[in-house]
Amino acid sequence: MTDLIEKHCKACEGGVAPLSRTEAEQLLKKVDSWELNADATEIQRTLAFKNYYHTMAFVNALAYISHAENHHPDLMVSYNRCVVRYSTHAIGGLSENDFICAAKTDALLKK
Repeated sequence: MTDLIEKHCKACEGGVAPLSRTEAEQLLKKVDSWELNADATEIQRTLAFKNYYHTMAFVNALAYISHAENHHPDLMVSYNRCVVRYSTHAIGGLSENDFICAAKTDALLKK
């Protein structure tokens, strides 16, 4: 398990630089099946579920984690699929918070 799972998100209200592509690629190695977008400003993972109930159970559990970390993903939810996207909007790119939440999402899926 990655060390990111033990960390907590830090408040980010801007004024700091987003992670470089190199920094993002290094952190990407610590999470499962996440993809970096073309301009290295967002990570995404697409998840498939058995049915709507399982999809919504995941979304509700993710909402709980997001609220606790005060760092929220963009979600696209359908019957048996959920696309999770993380980016730190306040800085217009990625921060360590995005990877912390990605690791916590991975841990949720392993339960």
